[in-house]
Amino acid sequence: MKLSLKHQSFDKKSNDACVVTEYTLNDEMINVAIAKVTGRYPTTGNTLNQICKEVAYIHEGNGKVVVNNQEYRLKAGDTVLIEAGEKFHWEGNMTIFISCTPAWTKDQNRMVE
Repeated sequence: MKLSLKHQSFDKKSNDACVVTEYTLNDEMINVAIAKVTGRYPTTGNTLNQICKEVAYIHEGNGKVVVNNQEYRLKAGDTVLIEAGEKFHWEGNMTIFISCTPAWTKDQNRMVE
């Protein structure tokens, strides 16, 4: 078993519209985070995970995710699976629980148009 307590988490500001609280599980196969989106992330263009799949559960609020130029409206209770290689961005006012497998790393993520 692995455990990550709230006091072990840390915040990262992705941009002015997105703050991510990361929870350290020390596991290369999976990680978790809470993202608070209050606008658009990324500000322009899209983001793309080259290796990991990203599961996102909309905990509170509403907005949209645009995946490969297709827009999907989201509200609390919805879940999204973004496959590796899909370009996407978030927009709205949402709190999102995110889990990636294998674990998300900065060097496998890139910004694209």
